[in-house]
Amino acid sequence: MSNDLSYGFKETELGPLPEEWEVVRLGEVIRKTKQADPRKTPEWRFKYVDVSAISNDSLCIQGYTEYNGTDTPSRARKLIEAGDVIFATVRPYLKRVAIVPSELAGHICSTAFCVIRVQPKKADPAYLFFAVSDDRFVQRVSGNQRGSSYPAVTDSDVLNELIPLPPLPEQQEIGQALSTIQQAMEAQGKIITAARELKNSLMRHLFTYGPVPLGQADQVPLKETEFGIAPARWRIMPLKDCAFVQTGAAKGRKFGDSLIVTVPYLRVANVQDGYLDLSEIKHIHIRESEIERYRLQPGDVLLTEGGDFDKLGRGFVWQGQIPNCIHQNHIFAVRANRTVLLPEYLAYLVQSNYGKAYFLTVAHRTTHLACINSAKLRSFPALIPDLSEQERIVRILGAVDCKIRTEEKRRTAFDTLFKTMLHHLMTGKIRVIEMTASV
Repeated sequence: MSNDLSYGFKETELGPLPEEWEVVRLGEVIRKTKQADPRKTPEWRFKYVDVSAISNDSLCIQGYTEYNGTDTPSRARKLIEAGDVIFATVRPYLKRVAIVPSELAGHICSTAFCVIRVQPKKADPAYLFFAVSDDRFVQRVSGNQRGSSYPAVTDSDVLNELIPLPPLPEQQEIGQALSTIQQAMEAQGKIITAARELKNSLMRHLFTYGPVPLGQADQVPLKETEFGIAPARWRIMPLKDCAFVQTGAAKGRKFGDSLIVTVPYLRVANVQDGYLDLSEIKHIHIRESEIERYRLQPGDVLLTEGGDFDKLGRGFVWQGQIPNCIHQNHIFAVRANRTVLLPEYLAYLVQSNYGKAYFLTVAHRTTHLACINSAKLRSFPALIPDLSEQERIVRILGAVDCKIRTEEKRRTAFDTLFKTMLHHLMTGKIRVIEMTASV
């Protein structure tokens, strides 16, 4: 690929494009599709793709549901074929776009999709897939949405939108180039998933048997606790007896005539399960006299008070990355007594099945969320092995965490590359046809 300035450009409704490219409405390069009513053929067992089955990240169909004609969902109407591009038309799913694989040919998708089936002599399926998944195309379509409680667009809104259309050979080259990057991203995602599964498996073993080889696990005396099985030799101690729990500062307080300072602070969004996301740090006003009260110290274990059930008590260890940083009142800072409890060990214990079982048991629950208070956190029955065992557990899980972070950085690099190439290839700033001609 090269950025060759010898190609001429022209001004179009979509901005500057190569002179030999067209600008067309999506509907001009597709074929009509059909619908079916499975209830009329009760014996038909079919695969059904709903909008929730498509990942926003990978833009592929991750699953389907099988139905008989008699129990068909009301939205199961649109017939799909291999190579079709399906584009969600309902909020918040407008970025749900995917290509239909061969295993779903002849089956059905939701009426909440616009089914895009190309005319082979005019357009390439892979190229159209990337054209309609481009954020600029999605934003233009989104401008037509209607409804307040259930915003949506129509198929006509999608098909009437403009797309850049290179000559067919260049479309195919663009589709192939972007597909190659996408495949690398998918492979990287599988590596990360495997690493996370390894970590979960190791945590189950380490917090059940301790840091012993698998072959020696049956020799470890165990005891039953309220929240899972653990080595019999490990002590159980309320967190308040081996750590200090610091609550955070609330926003929107009135300070009267007090001397006020502005300091960086951590929000719930900064505290993730097993790592801290410090990419965006905001600031808050507090009394100058409160800085020491709320200041984070290296080694503090940061835990959120609430969230989705599977993320309750999420968090990790603060290493003092930002000077004079404090935390908001929806985050707890747990300062371990290091003669008894290592901060890194505590962070992993909270992430474990044992920790999650405790927090889910004592949490206040609503329909979709759960939360804990400082009293429940202070009562957490921490499993306490000796310090040498804690260090070994931290080394083992820390090595896996390092692997996960490395692979996630690679995935981020692929994601950046993909977005850059998508923009440049779809605007002709980089021409794949030049690469092909030079081979």
